[in-house]
Amino acid sequence: MKIILTILSTCTSIYMLIVFVRILLTWFSGSGYSRPIAVLSRVTDPYLNWFRRFPLRIGHLDLSPIVALAALSLVNRIFSTMAAYGRISLGIILAMSLQAIWSAASFLLGFSIIILILRLIADLANSNIHSPFWSIIDAISQPLLYRINRIFFGNRIAHYRKGLLIAIGALIVVSIAANFIIRLFSVFLARLPI
Repeated sequence: MKIILTILSTCTSIYMLIVFVRILLTWFSGSGYSRPIAVLSRVTDPYLNWFRRFPLRIGHLDLSPIVALAALSLVNRIFSTMAAYGRISLGIILAMSLQAIWSAASFLLGFSIIILILRLIADLANSNIHSPFWSIIDAISQPLLYRINRIFFGNRIAHYRKGLLIAIGALIVVSIAANFIIRLFSVFLARLPI
């Protein structure tokens, strides 16, 4: 049984890598490797399309690939834990599920912080913010910035740079605090006897 679980863990790791490569290749259109991309699409798109059915879009950002990778990561952890210890409990599955969800949320928090920092740098440098790149950055950052500033300033209008700094600081604090809480709760869940 341990050998089968190790093989399943290895297979899910390989499939995660293939899905990740497929996701990266979607960023580059018109590449000259159409045959390998077609093979990757046939292998990965049914799995990815299953997650695209859910409302996982925030503006221009499609979160379904992140959720798909998090699900594969959870399955991989379950197989590797069962292979290592020969057993798995409900508490361990709950702890791993919580860690997988936090992994995806942590990625989004980090991504948001990077986007806001890029916007702050552009604002400080007075760079050309009318290019397509900055339009995408603004499309992602503005709704987030608006929501965070509403929490801190209510209906008052805050200076743009001040709002950016507060939003970045708030996301960093939330990320650190949530990481600490998730770790403590995961340890508690993993120790459950069931």
